[in-house]
Amino acid sequence: MSYRYLEIDEPAEGVVRCTMSNPPRHTLVADEVAELVDFVAAMRERADVRVVIFTGGGEGVFIRHYEVGELADSAERRQRADAAPDEPRGLHRFNQLTVDMQRSAFVTVAAINGNAAGGGLEFALGCDFRLAADGDFRLGLPETGVGIIPGAGGTQRFARLLGVAKALDLILHGTLLTPLEARDCGLVHEVHPAEDLAQAAIAYAEVLAGRSPVGLAAAKAAIYGGVETDLEQGLLIEQTQFARCMGTRDAAVAMRSVLGGETWEWEGR
Repeated sequence: MSYRYLEIDEPAEGVVRCTMSNPPRHTLVADEVAELVDFVAAMRERADVRVVIFTGGGEGVFIRHYEVGELADSAERRQRADAAPDEPRGLHRFNQLTVDMQRSAFVTVAAINGNAAGGGLEFALGCDFRLAADGDFRLGLPETGVGIIPGAGGTQRFARLLGVAKALDLILHGTLLTPLEARDCGLVHEVHPAEDLAQAAIAYAEVLAGRSPVGLAAAKAAIYGGVETDLEQGLLIEQTQFARCMGTRDAAVAMRSVLGGETWEWEGR
């Protein structure tokens, strides 16, 4: 499959890297979101894909932000039509994309190689892990400064990751953080020198790709599903995923091999 905005390579076994590029500004546009939807769907069909890395193709830019021109056009059309706000009829494509990423068996890693604001950071928040390049870069959700709010999961994921008080503080003030500040408050898992980020992301992905594919998928399902409900229901979700793992050949072979001091290879079943 060929793409206009995406470049795909496979830098390690079980690892696929998607480099997103929309020069010269490297903003995110609707057509690029559509390509990302198609790419994620294609990866979900491949049993050999364990980890997907997303990174930016611009110098010092992951995704600058969602293209404001597209949003302004939409707002102006509403004004001309004197249209009432649409009642949501389901998730819009961007939100469905990040939900599909979350529900995928493979693990997603955002290698944030520079600036990421608004929709750019929201896309990174939709990944399971976030690594960032150190430098004079900024990450944040500044939408309230232009009369809107984060519209692709920012309010929900900030609140879940950081708590309500911190989410209110950062979003209402439109605060932009340095990579180290983002790491210290929990938005980013690791920060690396900019020149080392690409290799660090591959090494990070290789570690994950070497773990049980069934176990990783089950752990994702239990964590994401459980956080949305109460403890008792979360425990039931965990029990279901535990039972799923226990019914696999991988688990039986791995546990017996550990007892015998032997090595084994994952089959994904």
